[in-house]
Amino acid sequence: MRERLYGRNPVYEALRAGRRRFYRLWVAEGAQIKGNLRVALRLAESKGVAVERAPRRRLEALVGHAHHQGVVLEASPYPYADLGAMLALAERRDEPPFVLLLDALQDPQNLATLLRTAEAVGIHGVLLPLRRTATVTPAVVNASSGAAEHLLVAQSNLAQAIDALHDAGVWVVGLEGSAEAALPDAVDLKGALALVVGSEGRGLRRLTRRQCDALMRLPMRGKIESLNAAAAGSIALYLAWHQRGW
Repeated sequence: MRERLYGRNPVYEALRAGRRRFYRLWVAEGAQIKGNLRVALRLAESKGVAVERAPRRRLEALVGHAHHQGVVLEASPYPYADLGAMLALAERRDEPPFVLLLDALQDPQNLATLLRTAEAVGIHGVLLPLRRTATVTPAVVNASSGAAEHLLVAQSNLAQAIDALHDAGVWVVGLEGSAEAALPDAVDLKGALALVVGSEGRGLRRLTRRQCDALMRLPMRGKIESLNAAAAGSIALYLAWHQRGW
């Protein structure tokens, strides 16, 4: 099975990360070869990837829409990792583990936003459930501006993953808006940490909530009662990074 990535920055980041096999790169006739597209072409040629010029309507047919920015890359499926690889990455960096768990997040755009933020703060990996969740598709890679290509992302039974994190000495903090949840300055985010973000609307599932070592809420000053999952999760990731010393 092959996937077709699209967009100048996502294609560039996929080639730069080099975690997939690449088969063919289509470039629209008349496309301006500059910036990341120029570098992507050089990377493709260095990897022996066939490069083909094609009419824009051909690229639209390949991906099913016109939002390809003049470039499409055929590649192997997204390379999912596992929790062990994330913990090993933390050890290689000589850092306490820092992972993000997404508890049945279903909106691909929210997933993409959180993957982009997670990559920006240097997280060691992202865990998704096995079912009822958005996954890393070409659309998510595009919406993350290619950040997903540099991340370790795993699909796992979250209850079992949390048990494994506890066994590894990782503190599990769930993000939610209930009154009993602590404010960020009362929660230790500096050490080995797994931050859990719940689904849109429903938040954390009951079992996931019970497995958390602490619950954290973001203070709200305005009239709305909550932020969406991607906004809240992104803020929490930066709060954790700040506590960990930037």
